[in-house]
Amino acid sequence: QVQLVESGGGLVQPGGSLRLACAASGSIFRIDAMAWYRQAPGKGRELVASISSGGDTVYPDSVKGRFTISRDNIKNTAYLQMNSLKPEDTAVYYCNANLATRDGYNRYYWGQGTQVTVSS
Repeated sequence: QVQLVESGGGLVQPGGSLRLACAASGSIFRIDAMAWYRQAPGKGRELVASISSGGDTVYPDSVKGRFTISRDNIKNTAYLQMNSLKPEDTAVYYCNANLATRDGYNRYYWGQGTQVTVSS
C-alpha cells in the first residue's frame, strides 16, 4: 500500500506565505514525477506545479514566480512554497505522485488534500 499525506494548509492573509508538504510512504520502489494540483469550489482540478525525478519543474502562468516546488528524494517528500498569496489561490491542494511499487505496479497516487484559504 502507498499513502500520500499532505500537511501545511491553513488560513493566511493576502500577501502571506505557506509551505505545503507531501510525504509518500509504503511499498515504494521508485518515485518519478511529483506534482501539486488544486481545486477551488465549483471549478475543476488544475495543475499548480510539477517536478520530475531529475528536478525539472513546470508551473502555470498563474503561480509562476510566486510558488516553488521542491522534493527530498531521501524522505520521499515534495514541498510547495507559496509566497505572495492571493484570494484566488484559495482551494484544496492535492499532492500527486507517479511511482513504482515494490510489487511492480506503476501508477499515479493522490493525497487526501489540504485546504488553503487566503483571506483578510
